Amino acid sequence: MGNLRLDCATRAACAPAPIHKFYGTSAWILGDAEVQLNKLAELEAVKQIAAFPDLHPGPVGVAILSDRVHPHMIGNDIGCGMTVFRTSLSAHKLKPQKLADRLRMLQDYSDLKEGQAHLRSAGLPEDLSPNAIGTIGGGNHFCEVQVLAETPDPDLASRAGIAKGDVLLFMHSGSRSLGASIFEEYAALGPEGIPAGDERTHAYLKWHDLAVRWASLNRKVIAERAAAALRCDAELVVDSSHNLIERYGDAFLHRKGAAKADVDLVPLAGSRDAKSFLLKPTGNIPEALSSLAHGAGRKYDRASMHGRIAKQKSVRNALARTSYGGRVVCEDKQLLVEEAPQAYKNSEDVLNQLVEAELAKCVGVMTPVVTLKTARGADERRVKR
Repeated sequence: MGNLRLDCATRAACAPAPIHKFYGTSAWILGDAEVQLNKLAELEAVKQIAAFPDLHPGPVGVAILSDRVHPHMIGNDIGCGMTVFRTSLSAHKLKPQKLADRLRMLQDYSDLKEGQAHLRSAGLPEDLSPNAIGTIGGGNHFCEVQVLAETPDPDLASRAGIAKGDVLLFMHSGSRSLGASIFEEYAALGPEGIPAGDERTHAYLKWHDLAVRWASLNRKVIAERAAAALRCDAELVVDSSHNLIERYGDAFLHRKGAAKADVDLVPLAGSRDAKSFLLKPTGNIPEALSSLAHGAGRKYDRASMHGRIAKQKSVRNALARTSYGGRVVCEDKQLLVEEAPQAYKNSEDVLNQLVEAELAKCVGVMTPVVTLKTARGADERRVKR
């Protein structure tokens, strides 16, 4: 969402909207994030806010209920989310370096005709950034091989179609150039948003919904390509968006880095050198706005990471390995540093706070084997509409 501007429409005659914070004193929450929450609560149309332990400046890690539609609350990566597939690989036969070498072929891979075919099969217009379908992107996006190391609740895991020892594919990506192109046309509106009945609202939501579908398809195509590279079968476990707008009663629910929790299973991503989790939402807390944390959340911003990671070649080379014996494939040295594990909060602490708040139960604990990232700034064709 960027930096929230201070010249937005504010509540003139009533108190700010309530902010429900689902994190305790142990959470690493930067002050800027809470300042931004307070500014959001002053917007006239905002009715309620839920903030989660992955909260960081943006703000990211929030669900916001408003009478208006606010494109700024979603930003340019509309439909960003996470998808998990169960593979036919055997955990005891995994060789991280061999897997990394096979996944490397997915770097910056795109094919116009193949992209068009995927879009047609999904019932989407074939001119919606077809050349970007199946690409991961930069930033914190990834394609990972994970092992389901623990199932604290085997019955819930079984119902979800997973079991201890399963090898999973875990994708995090969004709508790429399509979402950026859509947001570009609404960026000048500012954080105050647009009224529900405005023609611009209907137009935005139409494109927004296409971008959400596009992003989901993109993650599935990434998984298909990864499975082909790894020479295994893959079956969908869960597809979860955490950057979107939905109707919620008579208002609009904006989730920015907050996973939909009105589903059976939700992924919670750690860093590339930390545990990730599969959660069962309880649905017991209305103030949470049917949402959950989507990951560990950033502890430090990207710019500051270059000063926090030693410049010695040996230190930077070590970023390509993990404490789990895993591998990290990332040809962009700058991205490797900006997304270092030290940049993120403790994912286990985030999980514990969600459990203590009675928002979710842990169904599965995943440990990383290979993380594939891509170079930032890959050339993409802008969508023509």
